[in-house]
Order: sequence, then C-alpha cells, then structure tokens
Amino acid sequence: MAEPEDLIVVLLREMRAELVALRQHMDARFDVMESVQKSFKHALTADTLMSKLITGEFEERIEALEKKVRDLESQK
Repeated sequence: MAEPEDLIVVLLREMRAELVALRQHMDARFDVMESVQKSFKHALTADTLMSKLITGEFEERIEALEKKVRDLESQK
C-alpha cells in the first residue's frame, strides 16, 4: 500500500491539472464575453454617431428654414 504522503502528492497533481483545465475553459468563455462586449460597444458608438449625424443635418435644415423665414419677414 502506498504511503499517505504519496497519495497526497498524486491528488495535488490531479487537482492542479483540473485547475489548469478549468482556467483554460474560463479564459475561453471570457474571450467570448469580451468579444460580445466589444461588438456591443461598437454598435452603440455607431448608433450614437448616426444619431448625431441625423440630428446635425436636421438642425442645419431648420436653420436654413429659419433664415428663409427671417428673409421673408424682412422683405415685408
């Protein structure tokens, strides 16, 4: 029969191997989560930029209309 110290060493090696496998699995899952998060951030940034572009164009059109109204009012 093996000595208790030898059994402990074997168990510790097995635990270490299991921890390595678990860490690799967790790293893979975190990589997926980081990828999804980056994709989401890029989508939010694109949406924000598009909103600013549309809002800016809308404001320019309103300013042009206001200028036309002022010009018409000044002609009266």
